[in-house]
Amino acid sequence: MKKFIIPAAIPFLLLTSCEQAFKPAEDAQDAGREFIRASLDGNYEKAGFYLYADSTNNMLFDKWKKDHERLDHEEQKKYRNADILPVDIRTVNDSTTSYTYANSYKKDTTTIRIVRINGKWLVDLKEILNGKQ
Repeated sequence: MKKFIIPAAIPFLLLTSCEQAFKPAEDAQDAGREFIRASLDGNYEKAGFYLYADSTNNMLFDKWKKDHERLDHEEQKKYRNADILPVDIRTVNDSTTSYTYANSYKKDTTTIRIVRINGKWLVDLKEILNGKQ
């Protein structure tokens, strides 16, 4: 009987050990910081957890991932080692925060919007489009 139970349990154990639960953001700054750090690290599963997943954000996020994957290994390492440099974090209203940041590797600033939807703080990348207009 043991011969059947142990092999049958292995796929279940592998599936549950591979699942990674991420902690919901406590506030807008937490969501922004977690998303940015995961993005710099190339951890897109984690970054996606903090993303407001609508069609435009999914498109922007896919581009963001592809751009990062095209970087050579050394440049990816520089992003992983970079510090987040908050430039301006501004509360727009009780459910929206504007988060402008740079990183210590590339000094260019980026602005993302963090929104509270159904009690969850999530990153809305569409602010990037607004900044380019």
